Amino acid sequence: MVLQDAALDDVFHALADPTRRAMLRSLAGAERNITELAAPFRMSFAAASKHVRVLEAAGLVRRRVEGRSHLCRLEPKPLAAADEWLRFYEGLWAGSLERLDGILSEEGDS
Repeated sequence: MVLQDAALDDVFHALADPTRRAMLRSLAGAERNITELAAPFRMSFAAASKHVRVLEAAGLVRRRVEGRSHLCRLEPKPLAAADEWLRFYEGLWAGSLERLDGILSEEGDS
């Protein structure tokens, strides 16, 4: 369980940064090189590569090198684990919202 928790920690750490989230969204469409991932942010290859390393450490991205090009692709499996963890709390929110709806409906009837 501790190993699984550490992996989940890595995923949420990687997703905590808006630049990395945008990079992941870009990779959902197609494989991209690091220069393409960096372009919307006007950052250097080195800075983009650091973000990619964090995504790789979380298992969210797989990188392969072809000549001088570093090609990245999305690995969705860790996102499924994060989604599973979040779904537990979705039930709590749904219950709270249903109770709130009931209270508001009662007040509207008065």
